[in-house]
Amino acid sequence: MNWGFLENVLSGVNRYSTVIGRIWLSVVFLFRILVYVAAAEQVWKDEQKDFVCNTQQPGCENACFDHLYPISQVRLWALQLIMVSTPSLLVALHVAYREHREARHKRKLYQDKGSIDGGLFCTYTISLVFKTAFEVGSLLAFYFLYNGFDVPILHRCDQSPCPNTVDCYIAKAKEKKIFLCIMGSTSILCITLNVVELMYIIWKRLWKCFSRRYVPKEEKAFSYSRPSVSKVNTFVSAEPTANTEDGSTQPASTAEN
Repeated sequence: MNWGFLENVLSGVNRYSTVIGRIWLSVVFLFRILVYVAAAEQVWKDEQKDFVCNTQQPGCENACFDHLYPISQVRLWALQLIMVSTPSLLVALHVAYREHREARHKRKLYQDKGSIDGGLFCTYTISLVFKTAFEVGSLLAFYFLYNGFDVPILHRCDQSPCPNTVDCYIAKAKEKKIFLCIMGSTSILCITLNVVELMYIIWKRLWKCFSRRYVPKEEKAFSYSRPSVSKVNTFVSAEPTANTEDGSTQPASTAEN
């Protein structure tokens, strides 16, 4: 499977992500895509061919293999990669929509098209919720479909059409277990990063709303109080006038002199 397209798309999304989002993308590239492409596909390449049971009963080996692996682990891993990466495209599509609006109106409508505010904040939050849900769902799927993350060397099977309980042997069991542990640890790390990023953007949004609501009011009240003070000062600084004998007016200090 060619992962170049997904890598290019995620690299474009990286421009509109937060610092925590960039860390998440690095984890996906290093511990998922690269590990999957470099090693995981080769480990599970001939999993059914290397699955051997000590029986000659036709169909028994296939039935035992389907019972042990209802879904291929490597394909489920690939599906998980696609599902957790797809919500990030929502952010890129929203930014593209902003760019289209500015091109249609032929003027600048946003200070920063990639800033996480307004509708883009909702889109970014939804993408984080979907990514977290897909991560948790994938972990639960692995746990319940394969009875945990353990890969036993020996599997006892009594599925039909097996005449009795037969012993089946799994190839590269320890190696597969190591990769499953890596996958599980990476998923937990990605879930943690998504939750931290969600809390971070929500806190940042609340702080921004708080600043807009209270700080400008204080500045506005201060600006209103300044003209009244200046008027009082002007009135106090004005010199009083007094009437002279010839009927003209002059400052009080001159009249007294």
